[in-house]
Amino acid sequence: MSKVRLAVRGDDREFTLAVGETILEAAMAQGLPLDHACGGVCACSTCHVKIKQGAAAFSEASEDELDQLDEARDVGLDSRLGCQAKLLRAPEGGVVEIAVPTWNVNAVREGAGH
Repeated sequence: MSKVRLAVRGDDREFTLAVGETILEAAMAQGLPLDHACGGVCACSTCHVKIKQGAAAFSEASEDELDQLDEARDVGLDSRLGCQAKLLRAPEGGVVEIAVPTWNVNAVREGAGH
């Protein structure tokens, strides 16, 4: 299984992401706090992340994912749900960089999950 470096803005730790793995799966396996109130089944938007580098290497967003993102705060063209964004191939440069929106980081740190 091919792995790439997963860089998280604001977190100096080193993470990896395997081809075939979602961002949420990688986060859960490596202790990266990423809320996932629905258990990772695309029924909420709490695992919203922004893929800043390497987005083209991920699966395309489904209609269900786009519908959930409509409910999220601070959504941009680089927004994805961590439970749905599956790495399909190694990105150019071998690095995926994500940002967890500030409101989501704060919710996780304060223990507020919906």
